[in-house]
Amino acid sequence: MEIILASSSKQRQEILEMIGLKYKVVTSDIDEISTKEKPDEYVEELSLNKAKSVATKISDKAIIIAADTIIYYKNKIYEKPKSPKEAANNLKELSGNVNSAYTGVTILDLYQNKTISFSSKVDIYFKKVEDDEIEWYINHEDKIMKTCGYVPKGKAALFIEKIEGDYNTLLGLSPSLLFQKLKELGYTINDLIS
Repeated sequence: MEIILASSSKQRQEILEMIGLKYKVVTSDIDEISTKEKPDEYVEELSLNKAKSVATKISDKAIIIAADTIIYYKNKIYEKPKSPKEAANNLKELSGNVNSAYTGVTILDLYQNKTISFSSKVDIYFKKVEDDEIEWYINHEDKIMKTCGYVPKGKAALFIEKIEGDYNTLLGLSPSLLFQKLKELGYTINDLIS
């Protein structure tokens, strides 16, 4: 059985490797634009679009796993910043507040012609971050432009007081929720993990 991760995210790859899932990477080439306003629906739609995009690139049957993660605070969706200034402004807005990370996942099962989309959420409690600390962070976090506001598995750990929920959701994929949904599709741990 072939499993395809529709993501070039190193963190998502590390999560699948951590649980022993054998997979290959095929990235989507969609514009990450959603018509949805609710954060859970937003990430689910993007993950579905990514999965469908990858399905057009392969000829054999497979289980495609696609995901999208955003930060959400005060009715604003934070995607990847377009500039260091935007990244700094994002951190100023999040400083001293509780923001949420939403990860949407789609499993496109081409063996059974079934699709499941779902999402999970974690709350991140940010300490008050001073302007000089934000400037330092932007200048010293090389992955800042590739994430949706900050890098939790990087220097942003200095500013995070606590996280409520599955930490892996913040990194881009909850393995326990993924496994639960694969079980709902009829797969066992022996089918998936060697």
